[in-house]
Amino acid sequence: MPPRRPVTAVTEAPQATYTITELAAEFDITPRAIRFYEDMGLLEPGRKGRNRVYTPRDRTRLKLTLRGKRLGLALQEIKQLVDMYDSQASAAPQLRAFLAILAQHREQLEQQRHDIEVTLAEIQQHEKRCRALLAQQQPT
Repeated sequence: MPPRRPVTAVTEAPQATYTITELAAEFDITPRAIRFYEDMGLLEPGRKGRNRVYTPRDRTRLKLTLRGKRLGLALQEIKQLVDMYDSQASAAPQLRAFLAILAQHREQLEQQRHDIEVTLAEIQQHEKRCRALLAQQQPT
């Protein structure tokens, strides 16, 4: 019978970390943009010597930040939502806050769409008028 090996404690795998270059490449943004988000308090990387070390939490916060930017949210709104995401409290307040921000943003976009439609109608009228004037000036 082979000798028994001692039982060793199971250790957790080391937590994945990311460099600023890796995150910049993954999300197709510049390192400068990532540093800007740090300055705004959206990311809080650790340090290993002079290098920034980003955790999965930082990666998720960056992902949420970029998603908020794509939706057209202001950085303060994004920060509020991302900070709520980090809290251990119920998700209900975060979801209600997000719904309120989305409703406000939808209203702004609908107003912009209305303004664009009015402007396009005015352009169409000017184009029609110009074509009519040109047609009158054409020799027959």
